[in-house]
Amino acid sequence: MKVKTILVSQPEPKMENSPYSKLIEKSKVKVDFRPFIHVEGESAKSVRQQKIDLNDYTAIILTSRNAVDHFFRIADEMRFKVPDTMKYFCQSEAVAYYLQKYVVYRKRKIYVGQRQFPDLAPMFKKYKDEKFLLPSSDSLKQIIPDTLDELKLNWTRGIFYKTVISDLSDLRNVYYDILVFFSPSGIESLLHNFPDFEQNSTRIAVFGNSTVKAANQAGLRIDIQAPTPETPSMTMALQKYILDANK
Repeated sequence: MKVKTILVSQPEPKMENSPYSKLIEKSKVKVDFRPFIHVEGESAKSVRQQKIDLNDYTAIILTSRNAVDHFFRIADEMRFKVPDTMKYFCQSEAVAYYLQKYVVYRKRKIYVGQRQFPDLAPMFKKYKDEKFLLPSSDSLKQIIPDTLDELKLNWTRGIFYKTVISDLSDLRNVYYDILVFFSPSGIESLLHNFPDFEQNSTRIAVFGNSTVKAANQAGLRIDIQAPTPETPSMTMALQKYILDANK
Protein backbone atom coordinates (compact mmCIF):
# COMPACT_ATOMS: atom_id res chain seq x y z
CA MET A 1 0.00 0.00 0.00
CA LYS A 2 1.20 3.48 -0.88
CA VAL A 3 2.23 5.99 1.77
CA LYS A 4 0.71 9.47 1.69
CA THR A 5 0.52 10.52 5.35
CA ILE A 6 2.89 10.15 8.33
CA LEU A 7 2.42 11.12 11.99
CA VAL A 8 5.63 11.61 14.00
CA SER A 9 5.05 11.35 17.76
CA GLN A 10 7.44 14.22 18.57
CA PRO A 11 7.38 18.04 18.38
CA GLU A 12 8.07 19.53 14.96
CA PRO A 13 11.80 20.22 14.44
CA LYS A 14 12.65 23.92 14.82
CA MET A 15 15.37 23.92 12.17
CA GLU A 16 14.28 24.92 8.68
CA ASN A 17 16.17 22.29 6.70
CA SER A 18 15.41 19.33 8.93
CA PRO A 19 15.71 15.80 7.50
CA TYR A 20 11.90 15.69 7.52
CA SER A 21 11.72 18.68 5.16
CA LYS A 22 13.90 16.76 2.73
CA LEU A 23 11.75 13.64 3.17
CA ILE A 24 8.57 15.62 2.37
CA GLU A 25 10.20 17.17 -0.69
CA LYS A 26 11.68 13.94 -2.05
CA SER A 27 8.87 11.52 -1.23
CA LYS A 28 5.91 13.89 -1.74
CA VAL A 29 4.23 12.79 1.50
CA LYS A 30 2.38 14.75 4.22
CA VAL A 31 4.16 14.66 7.59
CA ASP A 32 2.47 15.87 10.79
CA PHE A 33 4.11 16.20 14.20
CA ARG A 34 2.39 15.65 17.53
CA PRO A 35 4.08 14.92 20.87
CA PHE A 36 2.48 11.79 22.38
CA ILE A 37 4.15 12.60 25.70
CA HIS A 38 5.26 15.82 27.39
CA VAL A 39 7.29 16.86 30.39
CA GLU A 40 5.85 18.52 33.51
CA GLY A 41 8.04 19.99 36.25
CA GLU A 42 7.76 18.91 39.88
CA SER A 43 7.26 21.69 42.43
CA ALA A 44 9.97 22.92 44.81
CA LYS A 45 7.78 21.54 47.62
CA SER A 46 7.83 18.07 46.02
CA VAL A 47 11.63 18.21 45.71
CA ARG A 48 11.95 19.25 49.38
CA GLN A 49 9.72 16.31 50.34
CA GLN A 50 12.34 14.07 48.71
CA LYS A 51 14.68 15.41 51.46
CA ILE A 52 16.85 17.24 48.92
CA ASP A 53 18.71 20.36 50.04
CA LEU A 54 20.64 21.90 47.14
CA ASN A 55 23.24 23.23 49.60
CA ASP A 56 24.39 19.64 50.20
CA TYR A 57 25.81 19.03 46.71
CA THR A 58 29.07 19.92 45.02
CA ALA A 59 28.36 18.38 41.60
CA ILE A 60 25.35 18.00 39.31
CA ILE A 61 24.89 15.12 36.83
CA LEU A 62 22.95 16.26 33.74
CA THR A 63 21.67 13.65 31.30
CA SER A 64 19.41 15.82 29.13
CA ARG A 65 18.32 19.36 28.34
CA ASN A 66 15.20 18.76 30.41
CA ALA A 67 17.42 17.98 33.41
CA VAL A 68 19.28 21.29 32.86
CA ASP A 69 16.06 23.33 32.62
CA HIS A 70 14.40 21.78 35.65
CA PHE A 71 17.49 21.89 37.89
CA PHE A 72 17.83 25.65 37.37
CA ARG A 73 14.06 26.16 37.63
CA ILE A 74 13.99 24.41 41.02
CA ALA A 75 17.11 26.30 42.15
CA ASP A 76 15.35 29.54 41.25
CA GLU A 77 12.12 28.53 43.03
CA MET A 78 14.14 27.61 46.13
CA ARG A 79 16.06 30.91 45.87
CA PHE A 80 19.26 28.88 45.79
CA LYS A 81 22.20 30.71 44.21
CA VAL A 82 24.18 28.03 42.39
CA PRO A 83 27.82 28.56 43.48
CA ASP A 84 30.52 29.19 40.86
CA THR A 85 32.39 26.19 42.30
CA MET A 86 29.62 23.76 41.29
CA LYS A 87 30.84 20.99 38.97
CA TYR A 88 28.66 19.84 36.07
CA PHE A 89 28.93 16.36 34.56
CA CYS A 90 27.10 16.34 31.22
CA GLN A 91 26.25 13.13 29.36
CA SER A 92 26.90 14.66 25.93
CA GLU A 93 28.23 17.73 24.15
CA ALA A 94 24.64 18.74 23.30
CA VAL A 95 23.74 18.85 27.02
CA ALA A 96 26.95 20.74 27.89
CA TYR A 97 26.31 23.25 25.11
CA TYR A 98 22.74 23.78 26.36
CA LEU A 99 24.11 24.52 29.85
CA GLN A 100 25.35 27.85 28.45
CA LYS A 101 21.77 29.06 28.66
CA TYR A 102 22.28 29.27 32.45
CA VAL A 103 26.00 29.59 33.18
CA VAL A 104 29.05 31.35 31.75
CA TYR A 105 30.66 28.31 30.18
CA ARG A 106 34.35 29.25 30.34
CA LYS A 107 34.13 30.13 34.04
CA ARG A 108 32.60 26.81 35.16
CA LYS A 109 33.91 23.31 35.80
CA ILE A 110 32.14 21.28 33.13
CA TYR A 111 32.96 17.66 32.28
CA VAL A 112 31.51 16.10 29.14
CA GLY A 113 30.91 12.50 28.10
CA GLN A 114 30.90 11.19 24.55
CA ARG A 115 27.26 10.13 24.27
CA GLN A 116 26.46 7.10 26.42
CA PHE A 117 26.22 7.56 30.19
CA PRO A 118 29.08 5.13 31.09
CA ASP A 119 31.43 7.33 28.99
CA LEU A 120 31.49 9.67 32.01
CA ALA A 121 33.05 6.98 34.25
CA PRO A 122 36.71 8.16 33.90
CA MET A 123 35.67 11.67 34.97
CA PHE A 124 33.61 10.39 37.89
CA LYS A 125 36.64 8.39 39.07
CA LYS A 126 38.74 11.57 39.14
CA TYR A 127 36.19 13.31 41.37
CA LYS A 128 35.01 10.46 43.60
CA ASP A 129 34.82 12.68 46.70
CA GLU A 130 32.17 15.01 45.31
CA LYS A 131 28.56 14.91 46.50
CA PHE A 132 26.55 14.32 43.33
CA LEU A 133 22.95 15.28 42.61
CA LEU A 134 21.16 13.64 39.68
CA PRO A 135 18.07 15.69 38.68
CA SER A 136 15.95 13.26 36.68
CA SER A 137 12.47 12.44 35.45
CA ASP A 138 10.27 9.82 37.08
CA SER A 139 11.68 7.24 34.62
CA LEU A 140 15.40 6.53 34.52
CA LYS A 141 17.48 4.20 32.37
CA GLN A 142 18.88 1.45 34.61
CA ILE A 143 22.39 1.96 33.23
CA ILE A 144 22.57 5.31 35.11
CA PRO A 145 22.14 4.11 38.72
CA ASP A 146 24.11 0.94 37.88
CA THR A 147 27.10 3.01 36.70
CA LEU A 148 27.00 5.38 39.70
CA ASP A 149 26.67 2.53 42.20
CA GLU A 150 29.44 0.53 40.56
CA LEU A 151 31.77 3.52 40.98
CA LYS A 152 30.67 3.79 44.65
CA LEU A 153 29.88 7.50 44.30
CA ASN A 154 28.07 9.55 46.92
CA TRP A 155 25.03 10.39 44.81
CA THR A 156 21.35 11.24 45.24
CA ARG A 157 18.58 11.10 42.69
CA GLY A 158 15.98 13.85 42.71
CA ILE A 159 12.81 13.65 40.63
CA PHE A 160 12.61 17.20 39.24
CA TYR A 161 10.19 16.50 36.37
CA LYS A 162 7.99 13.74 35.02
CA THR A 163 6.90 12.36 31.68
CA VAL A 164 3.15 12.68 31.15
CA ILE A 165 0.90 11.14 28.50
CA SER A 166 -0.59 13.79 26.19
CA ASP A 167 -4.29 13.96 25.40
CA LEU A 168 -4.73 12.78 21.80
CA SER A 169 -8.53 12.45 21.80
CA ASP A 170 -8.84 14.85 18.83
CA LEU A 171 -7.00 12.26 16.69
CA ARG A 172 -9.56 9.51 17.28
CA ASN A 173 -11.01 9.70 13.76
CA VAL A 174 -7.83 10.78 12.00
CA TYR A 175 -5.90 8.09 10.13
CA TYR A 176 -2.27 8.01 9.02
CA ASP A 177 -0.45 5.52 6.83
CA ILE A 178 2.57 5.50 9.17
CA LEU A 179 2.91 6.21 12.90
CA VAL A 180 6.47 6.94 14.06
CA PHE A 181 7.65 6.22 17.63
CA PHE A 182 10.92 7.01 19.42
CA SER A 183 10.28 5.73 22.94
CA PRO A 184 8.30 3.13 24.91
CA SER A 185 6.36 6.09 26.40
CA GLY A 186 5.05 6.94 22.93
CA ILE A 187 3.69 3.40 22.51
CA GLU A 188 2.17 3.61 26.01
CA SER A 189 0.49 6.91 25.09
CA LEU A 190 -1.02 5.41 21.92
CA LEU A 191 -2.59 2.52 23.87
CA HIS A 192 -3.70 4.78 26.74
CA ASN A 193 -5.45 7.21 24.39
CA PHE A 194 -6.83 4.49 22.11
CA PRO A 195 -7.21 1.24 24.09
CA ASP A 196 -9.21 -0.23 21.19
CA PHE A 197 -6.50 0.63 18.62
CA GLU A 198 -6.39 -1.81 15.72
CA GLN A 199 -3.36 -1.58 13.49
CA ASN A 200 -4.86 -3.03 10.31
CA SER A 201 -3.02 -1.35 7.38
CA THR A 202 -1.32 1.33 9.54
CA ARG A 203 2.44 0.94 9.34
CA ILE A 204 4.41 1.31 12.60
CA ALA A 205 7.94 2.79 12.54
CA VAL A 206 10.10 2.48 15.68
CA PHE A 207 13.49 3.85 16.71
CA GLY A 208 15.71 2.03 19.21
CA ASN A 209 15.69 -1.36 20.92
CA SER A 210 13.56 -0.30 23.89
CA THR A 211 10.85 1.02 21.54
CA VAL A 212 10.99 -2.21 19.51
CA LYS A 213 10.49 -4.19 22.73
CA ALA A 214 7.53 -2.00 23.81
CA ALA A 215 5.87 -2.33 20.39
CA ASN A 216 6.30 -6.12 20.42
CA GLN A 217 4.89 -6.36 23.96
CA ALA A 218 1.88 -4.28 22.83
CA GLY A 219 1.27 -6.76 20.01
CA LEU A 220 1.99 -4.20 17.28
CA ARG A 221 3.42 -5.18 13.91
CA ILE A 222 6.68 -3.34 13.25
CA ASP A 223 7.05 -2.39 9.58
CA ILE A 224 9.95 0.08 9.75
CA GLN A 225 12.87 -0.02 12.15
CA ALA A 226 15.88 2.21 12.82
CA PRO A 227 18.73 2.50 13.41
CA THR A 228 20.19 -0.20 11.19
CA PRO A 229 23.57 -0.26 9.39
CA GLU A 230 21.73 0.58 6.16
CA THR A 231 19.41 3.23 7.66
CA PRO A 232 21.00 4.84 10.76
CA SER A 233 18.30 7.54 11.03
CA MET A 234 14.51 7.35 11.10
CA THR A 235 14.12 9.64 8.08
CA MET A 236 16.42 7.37 6.06
CA ALA A 237 14.39 4.31 7.09
CA LEU A 238 11.14 6.06 6.15
CA GLN A 239 12.51 7.19 2.81
CA LYS A 240 13.67 3.67 1.94
CA TYR A 241 10.28 2.18 2.89
CA ILE A 242 8.30 4.83 0.96
CA LEU A 243 10.50 4.33 -2.11
CA ASP A 244 9.50 0.64 -2.17
CA ALA A 245 5.85 1.17 -1.18
CA ASN A 246 5.14 4.00 -3.64
CA LYS A 247 6.64 2.41 -6.76
